[in-house]
Amino acid sequence: MGESAYMEQELRSQPETWRAAAKIGAGDTPLPAAGARVAVIGCGTSWFMAQSYASLREAAGLGVTDAFAASEAFLGADRGYDAVVALTRSGTTTEVLRVLDAVRGRIPTVTVLGDPDTPATALSDETVALPFADERSVVQTRFATSALTLLRAHLGEDLAGPVADAEEALDCPVEQEWLDAEQFTFLGRGWTFGLANEAALKMREASQSWTESYPAMEYRHGPIAIAAPGRITWHFGRAPEGLESEVRATGAHFVCHGRDPLADLVLVHRVALERARVRGLDPDNPRSLTRSVMLEG
Repeated sequence: MGESAYMEQELRSQPETWRAAAKIGAGDTPLPAAGARVAVIGCGTSWFMAQSYASLREAAGLGVTDAFAASEAFLGADRGYDAVVALTRSGTTTEVLRVLDAVRGRIPTVTVLGDPDTPATALSDETVALPFADERSVVQTRFATSALTLLRAHLGEDLAGPVADAEEALDCPVEQEWLDAEQFTFLGRGWTFGLANEAALKMREASQSWTESYPAMEYRHGPIAIAAPGRITWHFGRAPEGLESEVRATGAHFVCHGRDPLADLVLVHRVALERARVRGLDPDNPRSLTRSVMLEG
């Protein structure tokens, strides 16, 4: 396939993969039941999806849910976790495998993964495979959003609206101002903070852009100092009162859409891809990155 062809095909397939993931999530799965105390782990993009899931699950009153980068997971007996949920597209990420191995026989584990024929399957008590959402591009799009869609459906959400919003996000214009911007700051509240972190990561990975991300209410506590003409502040979901006017007063462009926040991430995928193309970059093979981080020793 041609330059960036995998990323484009994969990001555009998201409505289809979301429907499939939502159907699985709404059915009988080994994912933790209401009331369980849960730790969710992942690396990179999967860690940010874990953040969103943890926030959604707690907000729904379904039990204490903590998200950890796999390399920094605190899973001692004193934490009292009933289950560990691992998110990994490749099923080969070293830090995730180490956690699964370390808690074997002590904490039940369930892994959501793209490729079931990998070491994570053997190390997990249960798995939920999403092979239809696996990817060829190094830069993740559809696996991450499909995994979060699966988890949202398991929490009882109706995903018909978000899927329709994702279809709209694939067809709406990509503004020239977004392609020309010097810098992006992504913001969110609650579960959308994880999306903000992921949006910033996508823009860095795909187009080597200067991006930052913060909880929306923390933005005023220093980071707004970098807002300026030619820069973008992008908020996922409903913005705090007064934030838009404060950003616009700096001369920066404020972006906040009414569509489902996960669908808005699909639009960011498109922006990242187009910025990569403008810069002559190939996000299917980004600088210094591989599909999976596998450490020696």
